[in-house]
Amino acid sequence: MLTELRIANFGVIEQLSVRFSSGFIVFTGETGAGKSLLIDAVTLLVGGRASSDHIRAQADEAELEAVFVLSCGHPILHMLQSKEFARAGETDILIRRVISRTGRNRTYLNGNLCPVHVLEDLGGALVDVHGQHEQQSLLSPSAQLDSLDDFGRLRSLRKDYLDSYDIWRARASELATVTAQIAQRREREDLLRFQFQELAEAEVAADEDARLEQERPRLMHSQQLGELSDQLHELLYADDQGILSLLASARKVLAKMDVVDATIAGWRRIVDDAAIPLRDLADQVRHYRDRIEANPARLMEIEQRLDRLHRLMKKYGGSLDAVLAWQESLRIQLSQLDTAESQLQTLARAVEDAAHRARDLAGQLSRKRQEAAKKLTVQVTKELAALRMDRTRFAVEVSSLSGETAYGQTGQNAVEFLFSANPGEPLKPLARVGSGGELSRIMLALKTILAESDQVPVLIFDEVDAGVGGAVAEVMGARLRDLGRHHQVLCVTHLPQVASQAHAHYLVEKEVRQGRTITQVRLLKPKEREQEVARMLAGVTITKRARAAAAEMIGNVKGRT
Repeated sequence: MLTELRIANFGVIEQLSVRFSSGFIVFTGETGAGKSLLIDAVTLLVGGRASSDHIRAQADEAELEAVFVLSCGHPILHMLQSKEFARAGETDILIRRVISRTGRNRTYLNGNLCPVHVLEDLGGALVDVHGQHEQQSLLSPSAQLDSLDDFGRLRSLRKDYLDSYDIWRARASELATVTAQIAQRREREDLLRFQFQELAEAEVAADEDARLEQERPRLMHSQQLGELSDQLHELLYADDQGILSLLASARKVLAKMDVVDATIAGWRRIVDDAAIPLRDLADQVRHYRDRIEANPARLMEIEQRLDRLHRLMKKYGGSLDAVLAWQESLRIQLSQLDTAESQLQTLARAVEDAAHRARDLAGQLSRKRQEAAKKLTVQVTKELAALRMDRTRFAVEVSSLSGETAYGQTGQNAVEFLFSANPGEPLKPLARVGSGGELSRIMLALKTILAESDQVPVLIFDEVDAGVGGAVAEVMGARLRDLGRHHQVLCVTHLPQVASQAHAHYLVEKEVRQGRTITQVRLLKPKEREQEVARMLAGVTITKRARAAAAEMIGNVKGRT
């Protein structure tokens, strides 16, 4: 429920902070006092369209803030947790919205900046606003379908159908995709097989080009490398002047010096350490020289092979890795072509199985909707009679769709509420024939019937009792009070028959301070409440009889509770 509402610089409201309890709450006051501004503020906080016109004159920003408290496990809390706007165990929702003349509006959810569309997604599940001229939730075909499913307790079956429908569409999409891919490949099959044959015959190996590029210079310069390796070996192993021979002579000299001066023994180790790798190097040079040979045939073979590899790389991706990747892709595509018929048959069977399951559930859903429609028609008709609309007719029509749109996310049905205001007049769609007062009572009848199954915690009625009065107003008040047992109900009203039945009564009044109009809202105490209901009954001059009547109206309600 809505527990607190804070408003600053919004319309004629300068500063306002109001706390609310559960149950049926009414707002009354003179025309123009600003009662509907409270509803506008809540509407904006749950995603309504903001405008700089909402900002109080001479102020730069308007600021709105509301606190909602939900029961543990409510679907809204799960949704907020999934979007990381709430932690597990939290039941409070704090919404803050700042409207700026510069257009840089800001929205906060539980202290975090959030896009307005998040509030829009949240709003429909958190607050249901009904105004005298705004009956979208009653006139929308999708909302009428939702109302019927809620009444028939068909949400679980509808979810089972939706799961099956999604599987059906996913498998059908997969079949269409694979069919298109195979058709494209059939058109290119000869090319694919030619390319695969070309690559298979080439027998390309990973890193083959790098190995050939390393071998080619040795063959191209074999004579030069042979001569140079001979020179190197001679430098290492010449009889008297080779490096190893000179090191051997140096060792002999050091041996004689070591006899005289033991401190130079380490020099001998340096010479020995230098000689060992040089002998290894000499052996490697000799083996290298033995392997070098002029081989024009091998060089030509390498040149031809590299040329072929470069042509393949240019044709199939720019690198040998790309060539090999394309070869594997070709193998997979051709394998799929070879098994295409079997694959398509398997996918087609999967689509048909999924379609059969979805159609079966849609049929069950349709039959149960027909049953629920009959029961809902009877109950709404009964409620309308209690609301002094016993000569009107109401019906819920469930039709089955056909053609390409026969099945959708909600099944195969369209639902429409039909209404006839006068005897002898045919039933017509509710959106085309209902007046404001009639729509108000039909909506109230539906909300009363759906109260236990409807999960929207806050219902707001903005002068929906317009066009009614007397006994009808009293019955509407009783129905709104009953709704307050299942929801928090906020209602702007001008009818004393409605106001007298509220669990809490707030007076909205305005005054002029220092030349500026200011709106205030306060919770009325029992005597103040009697005074306000008396004003609503009598008008400007409040008589003792009016006060007595007001006290009696309020007392009668308390006596029935």
